[in-house]
Amino acid sequence: MRTRFAPSPTGPLHLGHAFSALTASQLAVTQGGEFLLRIEDIDQSRARAHWEDCIYDDLHWLGLDWPSPVLRQSSRADVYAAALDRLWEEGLLYACSCSRRDIKDAASAPQEGVEPHIGPDGIVYPGTCRGKPRSKMRPTGTALRLDLNKAMSRLPEQIEWRELGVSAGQKSMDIKSALRTIGDAVLARPDMGAAYHLAVVIDDADQGITVVVRGEDLQPATPIHRILQILLGLPEPEYHHHRLIRDEAGKRLAKRDDARAIRKFREEGFSPSDIARMVGLSL
Repeated sequence: MRTRFAPSPTGPLHLGHAFSALTASQLAVTQGGEFLLRIEDIDQSRARAHWEDCIYDDLHWLGLDWPSPVLRQSSRADVYAAALDRLWEEGLLYACSCSRRDIKDAASAPQEGVEPHIGPDGIVYPGTCRGKPRSKMRPTGTALRLDLNKAMSRLPEQIEWRELGVSAGQKSMDIKSALRTIGDAVLARPDMGAAYHLAVVIDDADQGITVVVRGEDLQPATPIHRILQILLGLPEPEYHHHRLIRDEAGKRLAKRDDARAIRKFREEGFSPSDIARMVGLSL
């Protein structure tokens, strides 16, 4: 078994991060496996070196360890570009120039007053740019979307995956349902090359991750990742989506919740065991 914790260096780690990292580490250790750390710094406009240093420091303080060197997404642009080139050459991508406002307006126009369907990435893309003329070479500096309708011929009728976490069991989604509820996911962004869905799938495969541990808020994205794994011929991991750590109002913690940052608990004299107990674990 090989698990990973993959934070972005865009702010302080909070209790939710501690829970995810400890869950991934303990899952691997109890099975005699390996726990890896990955730095998801593909968005260089927001990533900061001092936050990356804090990640290492906080995780070591919690008692976690991992092999070196740590994989950093910012060093893998060529790997992601190669996958995008392949998908473009196979006719499975198209350029998209729509803004969020464009998407919202187009999605709601046919049925005024009816709320558009919300998928893993927000409003399901209505396909405005699909079918426009394509260049032979993959364009850069623009968003690229997966043409799921064209990809259907290379996909099984049922997209399946194994869930070990909050709702354990064999899961599936009908590919026709995916067209309606997921749509054409963005795989490249004009400001940072590869988008999250593509990068995380490639990184998990290259690191040999056998169990993807992450919050249940990312569970709806799993069919997208399984589709990409099939199209790119990548291994199929299992998934462990865990519960989220929430505040007193039931809201999921975010990096703006500095009051629950691990570094602040450290400054106040809390121990790693205290942090584990606060999130329902033990060290």
